[in-house]
Amino acid sequence: AVADGELYWSLYTEDAVFIGTDASERWTLPEFRAYAERYFERDSAWVYSPTERHVHLSPTGEAAWFYEKLDSKSYGVARGSGALVRDGSGWRISHYVLSFPIPNDIAAEVMREVRAAD
Repeated sequence: AVADGELYWSLYTEDAVFIGTDASERWTLPEFRAYAERYFERDSAWVYSPTERHVHLSPTGEAAWFYEKLDSKSYGVARGSGALVRDGSGWRISHYVLSFPIPNDIAAEVMREVRAAD
């Protein structure tokens, strides 16, 4: 919620990939940073508060993957999932996917809207 770009970008590996909610959004870290840097010029970049999180550790303890439910100030319920690696400075994100859950009973209708927007 606090626009601390230095901290935020330090949480990613150099070869990290960020998958956004739009079908066109598959960003390398430099691409994502170029796109998102403007948000860190404000007091608050994004507000996503975790409401549930599950983390699974690899047998060696050097990698982990996670799933989280998020409460978004802008969108309501969102999801995040990703992969973490441990390096000399701690845990860093190597892959992150942000998505919006769509209830099954309206999925066909939503996807028609998505196709119409393409």
